[in-house]
Amino acid sequence: MKAKAFDTGLFKRILKYTKPYKWRYYGVIVFAVSLSIFAALRPYLLKQTVDGYIKTHDKQGLLMYIILMGVVLLMEVFSQFYFVFWANWLGQDIVKDIRNKLFKHILSFRMKYFDLVPVGQLVTRSVSDIESIARIFSQGLFMIISDLMKMLVVLIFMFYMNWKLTWIVVVAMPVLVYVTRIFQRKMQVAFEEVRTQIANMNSFVQERVTGMKIVQLFNREKIEADNFRVINDKHRVAWIKTILYNSIFFPIADIISSIALGLVVVFGGFKILNGDNFTTFGDLFSYTMFIGMLFNPLRQIADKFNEMQLGMIAANRVFDIIDTQDHIQDTGKIEAPVFNGSIEFKQVRFSYIPEEEVIKGIDLSVASGQTVAIVGSTGAGKSTIINLLNRFYEINSGTICIDGENIENYTLASLRKQIAVVLQDVFLFADTIYNNITLHNPEITSEQVLDAAKKIGVHDFIMSLPDNYDFDVKERGVMLSSGQRQLIAFLRSYVSNPSILILDEATSSIDTYSEELIQRATETITKGRTSIVIAHRLATIVNADKIVVMDKGLIVEQGTHQELLNKADGYYKNLYDSQFSVAN
Repeated sequence: MKAKAFDTGLFKRILKYTKPYKWRYYGVIVFAVSLSIFAALRPYLLKQTVDGYIKTHDKQGLLMYIILMGVVLLMEVFSQFYFVFWANWLGQDIVKDIRNKLFKHILSFRMKYFDLVPVGQLVTRSVSDIESIARIFSQGLFMIISDLMKMLVVLIFMFYMNWKLTWIVVVAMPVLVYVTRIFQRKMQVAFEEVRTQIANMNSFVQERVTGMKIVQLFNREKIEADNFRVINDKHRVAWIKTILYNSIFFPIADIISSIALGLVVVFGGFKILNGDNFTTFGDLFSYTMFIGMLFNPLRQIADKFNEMQLGMIAANRVFDIIDTQDHIQDTGKIEAPVFNGSIEFKQVRFSYIPEEEVIKGIDLSVASGQTVAIVGSTGAGKSTIINLLNRFYEINSGTICIDGENIENYTLASLRKQIAVVLQDVFLFADTIYNNITLHNPEITSEQVLDAAKKIGVHDFIMSLPDNYDFDVKERGVMLSSGQRQLIAFLRSYVSNPSILILDEATSSIDTYSEELIQRATETITKGRTSIVIAHRLATIVNADKIVVMDKGLIVEQGTHQELLNKADGYYKNLYDSQFSVAN
């Protein structure tokens, strides 16, 4: 598809973000205008100096004009400083606002979005793409305005000084404009490819670094290095295209500028030697400066326009995410209270992929205060039930109620506040243990954390670590064992004081040292509240009030441990017997 040379709709959308900073925005434009005027004044004053004072040997007048040129130069420097500083400042404030909006929007996406979109791509959009938007203002828009103003003012001065000589320069300008236009179109396409390859590279690196243990465990270092080499080469080729276009354009622009300057010097010089009043030495001196001030901005506008295009391509990618409406509909009006904890699934159906149901019309009741275990083979739909209860995904049909109220009627934040989940794969942030427990919730005090840690038997383990509760667990909690991470997850859930607790395979990967602590923690945090335990190890759920057996998205059995064992050739009995026969 052919790329648009310039998307005015997108540009207007970006400019809307300047509204909170309109005085700085207008200030930058004012300094751009003053900069162009002071810049153009210098060659004009040089002409006056040469023709009016150097040629006539007027030392006093020469000194006066030198001082005047110094004042103009200082004003130009002053305007340049505030122009560049305010333009960059404005750009950074705008990207700060866009980045905040983008990240807040990403936080609202449902889990399905993250299942489909690579993490590296989102990181690219949130960091490097947004930084490129800042360059629209720091290197693009205002620089182009400044250059255009400078060219306009320079042309006015040139026509005022010698309109005949100026036409020689003006005739060469359309050629450079045409070449610039071709260059800009080529670069826009090339930059689009560059951004695509950067996103691909970020996604690849992010995924491999995160899964480095698997890469090394299965000896895939060479394979992944070869894969990266292919991606890296595509990235290099994309950048080489931009280098090639620059290598062609700038020499051509320099040649056109030099030819124009040569024609002015030759034509004007011969006229002066012939005694013609067509021009003066002052004109020739000033025109050597004016031509540079006229053609260099015209040549650089292409480069700055490319910076702007690069920023707009990045903005388009960012706005694609901001415009994505892939979040759970938070239309509930009821603030979820402290639940009694009764849960009911009524003919619930759900599919991750259309036409491929994972949950096939199940009915499930959990009484307040009950501990219900859900078991079944991999892919039976156990964890999906938990995702639906938390409204991470929307159900296809049916209803899910808590305390007799459809969960869609509760506000999303208040619903999730009353439900705590301990996952098998515990995620810890690169932060202290204390902050990983509280997740920076100001409502949770240090006294509550200490009291909870002692109740579930985690306090002594934490105090044995360097810096105790201030111990930095590093990225994803790599400084702790899987069992220790699990204990922190139990404590995190306990201090949040939920009405409903969910343990999703939370005891499947614990080490021997932690197993006793985990069992004690489980008993403590499930006491007095509705609990749903998804378990692979059946020995951990024999005391559950009810065991629900699932297979292929359906509930095939329900009952207590003993009731299910008494079913001859029952699904649970066969599963239990196979586990313990293997164990023995």
